This record gives sequence, structure tokens and C-alpha cells, in this order.
Amino acid sequence: MHELSLARNIVAICCEHAAGQPVGRVLVEVGRLSAVTPHALLFCFDAAARNTLLQGARLEIVEVVGRARCCLCGSEFTLTQLGQPCACGSYALDQLAGEELRIRSMELVEAATVSSIPNTSDMESASAVRPGFAETRR
Repeated sequence: MHELSLARNIVAICCEHAAGQPVGRVLVEVGRLSAVTPHALLFCFDAAARNTLLQGARLEIVEVVGRARCCLCGSEFTLTQLGQPCACGSYALDQLAGEELRIRSMELVEAATVSSIPNTSDMESASAVRPGFAETRR
């Protein structure tokens, strides 16, 4: 299962670009002809992300269909499998899409700002203090 090494690489690349901030979501494009099983990649991602900036991050996978252009007749068509000929019978094809494995984006989780606990006897200041929260950005 090469999905584990792919997941580890995705985690490593995202950690490198996260500049120390936790990551909340990663969007990856996976070509249908890439020999990567999306379900296995999701499973391995959770294991690879443990104890990293990506722990708890959501991996979203967009599958990219295979596309090719025939070198003989020039038509473009959907490839459902590698080695598939054009409708004209030619196997001379330029593959346009379908073998990708690309990190498209990641969302960082901004550090929560923790306010000091207000004095319960001072209810006016207590109503002005908002608890910290995590926010994602694109």
C-alpha cells in the first residue's frame, strides 16, 4: 500500500508550509488513473497526521477524471483506463489529465486567544470578555 508513503509526504509538505500553525483542512486532487485509492489515502492520512500539526485535520479528496487527446484525429475524450484507444482506433494519445496527485490547498487554524478569567463579582467586565475560539482561514 503506497498510500501510506503518499500520506506521509502530504503531511510533511503541509507541516513545512504551515509555519508552526495547526492545519485544519487539506484539499488534494487525485487522478482516477493515478493508482491511488482515495479511501486508503484517507485512512493512511489520519495515521500519518498523528502527533503533527495536522492531527485532527480533515483531508478532502477531489477525483480528477482521465482525459486524452488523440494524436491522429485530434479528438479529446475521457479515459476510463490506461491503454484505452481513441474511438478512431489509435493508441497514439497525449494524456491531458487523470494521473495527478496534487495538494491544492490547506487551511490553517489560527491559535485561540485565551482571555484572563474575569472576576465574577464584576459582571460588567465579564459580559465584555469573549472566550477564545479557533478560526480557519484560506
